[in-house]
Amino acid sequence: MQPTRRRLLTSAAALAAGSALPALPALAADPFPARPVTFVVPFPPGGPVDTTARFATQPLDKLWPQAAIIDNRAGAGGIVGAQAVAKARPDGYTYLFAAIHHTVLPSLRSDLTYDIQKDFVPVGMAATFPIFLVVHPSLPVNNVAELIAYAKANPGKLSFSSSGTGGGTHLAGELFNSMAGTDIMHVPYRGSAPAMADLLGGQVQVMFADGPSAVPHVQAGRIRALGVGYPERSRMMPDVPTIAESGVPGYEAYSWSGLVAPAGTPQEIVDKVNADMNQGLNDPAVAKRILDAGAEVSPGTPAEFGKFIDDEIRKWGEVIRKANITVE
Repeated sequence: MQPTRRRLLTSAAALAAGSALPALPALAADPFPARPVTFVVPFPPGGPVDTTARFATQPLDKLWPQAAIIDNRAGAGGIVGAQAVAKARPDGYTYLFAAIHHTVLPSLRSDLTYDIQKDFVPVGMAATFPIFLVVHPSLPVNNVAELIAYAKANPGKLSFSSSGTGGGTHLAGELFNSMAGTDIMHVPYRGSAPAMADLLGGQVQVMFADGPSAVPHVQAGRIRALGVGYPERSRMMPDVPTIAESGVPGYEAYSWSGLVAPAGTPQEIVDKVNADMNQGLNDPAVAKRILDAGAEVSPGTPAEFGKFIDDEIRKWGEVIRKANITVE
């Protein structure tokens, strides 16, 4: 059937109007992700950040048509991995599992080749790692207030161990000294295991310890837990009060891990990765696996994580300057 004159005129008008408009964009690319996505963990396999990163990304393999790949780029306390991601193409296919180290390093190192605030965009928090204040059972204190009183009455007699200078457990102790008005001496070790060994042996009396290091020994009665540096009680040991509620109001110190992407990564991709990761973190089975590994899921928005990073840099920078902490 031939088209009517009205239809011909309408088509001609539409063509004329269309010629005055800009050309239509090309068809959209394949939905994200169109190829495997790499998540760089800047620490060795088997550590707390690596373990939680694997649990947090496993659900993405079910949500996405492409694989979520963990790439361990260990070295220099998290610097090597951060450098690699800072230089990656901002196309949404490379991410960094940042940790507390990356908000401490700017105040400890002047030779960083990247800026954690300028060279990355926040995607979202993944998990937090409780830090417990534990003591040797020979110490005659049963709570945080008694520890503070004992430390002030016995200057120079107490020391606390940590997994290393400038690490989260070290800074937790320095923050405690600053806020509680104590002067408990820091003794650094090469890792949590030797630091805990000397606490168990009585060579040091106090330790700010991560959950996996502390919980088994507390449950066995070999050490005593006085408090936790969380803003609320930890599900790992819910009977242990927070340090803030036990005599040091406002005290918060815990390690964490979260996702950042190279600066310039499209916001719509950032939002999608955030939403998909949060969907996995909100799965009770995933949350339990992460809790069993010594951490607690902490889903949130990119904006919330960005503010958290800024706050952490300011907070630990002040602690480092006040305690005059340096690293070789």
